[in-house]
Amino acid sequence: MSTAVTQDIAVRVQPTPNPNALKFVVSVPVKNEGKATFTRPSEAQGIRLAEDLFAIEEVRQLHFFENVVTVTYADEADVETLRLDVTAVLQRDLPVHDPGFLLEEEKKKKDRSNLPPDVQLIEEILDNTVRMYLQGDGGDIEVVALKGNLLEVRYQGACGTCPSSTAATLDAIQGILKEQFNPDLEVVPV
Repeated sequence: MSTAVTQDIAVRVQPTPNPNALKFVVSVPVKNEGKATFTRPSEAQGIRLAEDLFAIEEVRQLHFFENVVTVTYADEADVETLRLDVTAVLQRDLPVHDPGFLLEEEKKKKDRSNLPPDVQLIEEILDNTVRMYLQGDGGDIEVVALKGNLLEVRYQGACGTCPSSTAATLDAIQGILKEQFNPDLEVVPV
């Protein structure tokens, strides 16, 4: 007779600046390296934890980073029920979840050394000034393209649907990059 050992998973729920997102900080790793944003259930195929979280009707987007799962939810969601449902899925699935998973884009992702020098510098500035705050709030920012003085970025996780990401946060990012990179730079979300 074998005895199944279950791992107790502690879950702490925190608000984010996005009024439609909650951050679930757990006692075990969710993603060992990098981050993963799922904007629809089809992107979660093969990752049971993400599939099961999307099975919760009100869940609209997921962001995995280190030991954090950020859940963006529908306007009409009952937040207390959502907290309970997400916590139950995390406690059930995390003991068998593989935090070492890699998405296809991560497998193909280029090393930053292959990026143009200007983009490498922008990435470094974002790493040193902005990313830790966005990641602390359950999101992130991706540099999509630099076209002359126009920098296209994509918000990820809770930042993707947060009202402040298109206003105050964008202004702050643009101000930092104007000061440290190019005073004529314009930053636009795509």
